[in-house]
Amino acid sequence: MKLSLFGLAALAAVSALPLPAAAQKSTAEGIAEYRAMLADGNPAELYEAKGEALWKQARGPKNASLEKCDLGKGPGVVKGAFVELPRFFADTQRVQDLESRLLSCMEQLQGFSAAEIAKTPFGAGEQKSIESLVAYISAESRDMAFNVPQSHAKEKLMYEVGKKVFYLRGGPYDFSCASCHGEDNKRVRLQDLPNLTKQPGAGNGFGAWPAYRVSSGDLWSMQRRLNDCYRQQRFPFPGYASDATIALGVYMGVNSKGGVSIAPALKR
Repeated sequence: MKLSLFGLAALAAVSALPLPAAAQKSTAEGIAEYRAMLADGNPAELYEAKGEALWKQARGPKNASLEKCDLGKGPGVVKGAFVELPRFFADTQRVQDLESRLLSCMEQLQGFSAAEIAKTPFGAGEQKSIESLVAYISAESRDMAFNVPQSHAKEKLMYEVGKKVFYLRGGPYDFSCASCHGEDNKRVRLQDLPNLTKQPGAGNGFGAWPAYRVSSGDLWSMQRRLNDCYRQQRFPFPGYASDATIALGVYMGVNSKGGVSIAPALKR
């Protein structure tokens, strides 16, 4: 059916009208609104509650709690510890992130085998316990600014190692962490990718993990997040709580200085 001159004029006038506000929203704004709508019912809260109970519960071969675990601010002090990790610990002579530090405490205080837990699949056994503990401990530093220390020589060394790992290209696609997170204004599918080399991207990216992943129906720790990044790069999986993953945490954490932690966050 042919349109009359009047019909054509009307169609042209309608097409010239500004689009509704909803149609003008960017994909990033739409995803942000989606997260905001779900935030009040973030299932991570269930992990936080379980993690607090696990922290205080006497468990393991030694039937002890984790309340004497030193996360960097003194035995048993949880508040503010997350935003200052990874850091050097004198008792292990290592720079450790939250998960590797929990492994040490679970072994030393409770008698668990750190090596056995490290071999356990994510989301199973004591790995699931660690993810709940991570949710609880990170929540105790929510809205605090990151200040990952660089005063010890080993902390400075791990930052430089993490930087090299971040830019290391390899695998069948010749990818590195920097391929996705080394520049501004990058996206994959509908997802904006934060630039983890500087603020504010580093704070926004590093500061959101651990997080509840809606797509997988589970809480993901930073170690699990990094493991999945290596999967997408088609790299071999790194060892759980290995120096390579801790070094990446140091690099991202130091770059996040001043950024605010929102963990445990909510992710698609």
